[in-house]
Amino acid sequence: MLSAFVNAFRTPDLRRKLLFVLAIVVIFRAGSQIPAPGVNVANVQECLSDSANNEGIYNLINLFSGGALLQLTVFALGIMPYITASIILQLLVVVIPRLEALKKEGQAGQTKITQYTRYLTLGLALLQATGIVALARSGNLLQNCDTTEFPLLHSDNLSTFIIMVITMTAGTAVIMWLGEQITERGIGNGMSILIFTQVVATFPTALWAVGKSQGWWVFGVVIAVGLVIVAAVIFIEQAQRRIPVQYARRMVGRRMFGGSSTYIPLKVNQAGIIPVIFASSLLYLPAMAVQFNQNSTNGFIDFVNAHFVRGDHPLYMATYFALIIFFTYFYVSITFNPEEVADNMKKYGGFIPGIRAGKPTEDYLSYVLSRITLPGALYLGLISLIPLIALVLIEANQNFPFGGTSILIMVGVALDTVKQIESQLQQRNYEGFLR
Repeated sequence: MLSAFVNAFRTPDLRRKLLFVLAIVVIFRAGSQIPAPGVNVANVQECLSDSANNEGIYNLINLFSGGALLQLTVFALGIMPYITASIILQLLVVVIPRLEALKKEGQAGQTKITQYTRYLTLGLALLQATGIVALARSGNLLQNCDTTEFPLLHSDNLSTFIIMVITMTAGTAVIMWLGEQITERGIGNGMSILIFTQVVATFPTALWAVGKSQGWWVFGVVIAVGLVIVAAVIFIEQAQRRIPVQYARRMVGRRMFGGSSTYIPLKVNQAGIIPVIFASSLLYLPAMAVQFNQNSTNGFIDFVNAHFVRGDHPLYMATYFALIIFFTYFYVSITFNPEEVADNMKKYGGFIPGIRAGKPTEDYLSYVLSRITLPGALYLGLISLIPLIALVLIEANQNFPFGGTSILIMVGVALDTVKQIESQLQQRNYEGFLR
């Protein structure tokens, strides 16, 4: 593998792309450390060091920002607004006929949908920045922190509020542009690499925190269990059910076409990490409502504080697991259309051996998909519960390094990027990463 890295950097074109990606990553991480105007950096660091578990309900957003959210930096929102906008547009494509028509127009339609995604990203960034700065002003952003003694902002006037919101929204726009530059001029998917960068940035800190708080024997056990989890995630992420497809020969003019054999790859984890994001976001809503109403007392607020804030309650875990199962089936159903696949196969003379074209093919694809989605959904649910179980067993913080969204992102993005480098190396007759 080391020789493959050497060969990658020996190729001028590939070396230029890799160095470009590294340069963007450095800029991205620098922006994640620069505080926004008006932030009292010393007080923020004091509050972060004094609180044992500051992330609370913002765990996922803080993870995707590489810890920049709670430090109120220029890139505090990270890539989360873009992820949310992309998911919303994917759902709207199924619901709104105009967007579905744009998707079928090819490159021109996809460009238009990308433009809509950018606009929606800025709108969501503006809303999220407003909420985060408002919580920072009121002192509810960081838990267990006395903001009367350690105010997070130098001033809570309106001008500071507006400047911070504009800065964070502009930071999201810059992140979006950096991701597009990586996709166009670098290696891999730009947004995925930026998410990978932010997750990896918090990984050593989370490991070190486990070692310091629980002892080095526990640290060694966590490393051993983590390696097993990574191996299992790699195995499941690579697993797929290949449905064979045969294309009949057909004469077009004087030339013969078709007669080839291929397959439809149905991954066990067909939905990726989208169900985890959906479930986490939905569970944030009641906890977020409580954050804005901490001074009021009623049965609902007490119930949410007791069961849905920290994440170590059995009711929270059961609800989280059930939502992941539901959203996995929901997302797979809107992204893979058996009827459309069967119609395309029939149109181009393809068929599954032993299955008639048309409706029988559609029913067969639905049958296979529904059964292969179940182990994928259970896998996502179990992986996502690992940090919550660790929170109970070893009293680790909610950013437990091995498990949940972080490990899915790291393994998925790493595999995808290595495969793209592998394909470029094979084009130049070099030995690749994967053997």
